[in-house]
Amino acid sequence: FINASSYSVATQSLYDTSSITASPKFPLYDGVDDHILNCWLEFAIVSIIFWILREGSASEHAARMTAMENATKNASEMLKQLDLEFNRTRQAVITRELIEIISGASAVQ
Repeated sequence: FINASSYSVATQSLYDTSSITASPKFPLYDGVDDHILNCWLEFAIVSIIFWILREGSASEHAARMTAMENATKNASEMLKQLDLEFNRTRQAVITRELIEIISGASAVQ
């Protein structure tokens, strides 16, 4: 997720214990056994899942914000249109009543 209008697809690699132990810097760590490696792998997987969920949540919030912004804009335009139609109808009624009053006054004279 980059922002509300763009995104980029990313891949995330998962390493197994053999690729970790084959790393050139792995011998720098003392006392690393299979249990520690398994714990680290579990932590790495959970971290990646959390990252994916966080990215999905951010994308969902951005999509909702965009949808609500569009809905607000459309509602404002609809309200302006209805207000204009109401004013035109009211003006037509007033004009018709004035014509009736003037016609009635002319007929009396």
